[in-house]
Amino acid sequence: MGIWAQAVAMAEKTPEKRNRYVDFLRAVSILVVVTGHWLIAPFYVDDGVAAIADVLVIQPRTQWLTWLFQVMPVFFIVGGYANAVSLESARQKQQGYADWLATRLNRLVSPLLVLLFGWAGLAALIYFSPVTGETLQMGSRAALIPIWFLAIYLVIVVLAPLTYRAWRRWGLVSVLAFAALAAFDDFAFFAFDLRALGWTNYLWVWLGVHQLGYAWRDGRLGNPRRLLLVAALAFLGMLLLVSQGPYPLAMVGSPDKDLSNTLPPKFVLIVLGVMQLGILLAVEGPMRRLLAGVRLWAATVLINSMIMTLYLWHLTVMVIIVALSLLAGGFGLHFVPATQDWWLTRPLWIGVLYAVLLPVTLLLAPLERRSRPAGAKPPAAWRQVTGAVMICLGVALLARFGFGNAPLPYLDIAAFATVIAGSVMSGLLPGLK
Repeated sequence: MGIWAQAVAMAEKTPEKRNRYVDFLRAVSILVVVTGHWLIAPFYVDDGVAAIADVLVIQPRTQWLTWLFQVMPVFFIVGGYANAVSLESARQKQQGYADWLATRLNRLVSPLLVLLFGWAGLAALIYFSPVTGETLQMGSRAALIPIWFLAIYLVIVVLAPLTYRAWRRWGLVSVLAFAALAAFDDFAFFAFDLRALGWTNYLWVWLGVHQLGYAWRDGRLGNPRRLLLVAALAFLGMLLLVSQGPYPLAMVGSPDKDLSNTLPPKFVLIVLGVMQLGILLAVEGPMRRLLAGVRLWAATVLINSMIMTLYLWHLTVMVIIVALSLLAGGFGLHFVPATQDWWLTRPLWIGVLYAVLLPVTLLLAPLERRSRPAGAKPPAAWRQVTGAVMICLGVALLARFGFGNAPLPYLDIAAFATVIAGSVMSGLLPGLK
């Protein structure tokens, strides 16, 4: 049976009670992220040397578009909704925390390990080859940027039972609490230059956005008119924060020198999440009716069945295509980024990347869909939590520096080893019993 026929068969078996719009938003947001990454940070050849440009710096007027294309808030909101559903199901089945967490970690970490093993092997080959260290640094840093998401999302999953309990007890106050912590961090960041404290906003910002998914699940966000009003107020708030406050215009990357809304995350991303949620939920009704049809829903099912693989490998595929192009004399990479010719060739460039990414994803996605053996006893909760924290630490370092670019000797090797040790500790790789 072909992949599309399998997706249709799965789509036709979907329970009526499932909110298909959640899956649709997850699929669309990932495709937007993938396409956006391929556009805003292009490789090109400058005097025979590979370089990376930043379209948001070259054409500052494009920074407004990041208010639409920064969809990570949507992904965390969808994650909150999905985690709420999963926790409710676990409670109904009388499933303990260890069982619940083992299933979640297996789905998230398994495709990540394949990517990291691949890059570790490639780094070892390059180390013993004539290729310069700068090539490895540039390629691995570009390819491993997406894994930052898992570094924080794993922590959010580990904490999900606690944050969901906080939602059930305090409701929207729990959202405001995380937003207040994020705002306080930003105040310390901007007013007193406490840069180190700002990194804790990876927790407060994304936990606050994740709580919005719980609110959606509980249906506490009102009718479309109210949602559009909330979105409009959030939009006005963003205008004030950007025009009168210290926040840069771009919601993606770091086009402003030494200042970024994402590195580390800032309070403005919570406001962006509120705006996006208001707009998207205002059209939830008609979208759910559209998704009742087989074709659109089957496409959504197909993308979601391989979504982590698609996300994790999209920049690696771009790096491979660029490397092959450089071996061919820089074929296709001589267009200066953000020029008219460059923009005109982007549809072809994106099409080629998707054409290569799709078979790679189809080949590796079965690992993502692999479930834990039926009846398998999960490792103790403390082991899983310890392992998850170790994985997060290693992943964060690799996302930041890649292979070959660490500020300390062998830090990249230590980071990779930490991920592997954490995977063994949490039962995702053979080892401890």
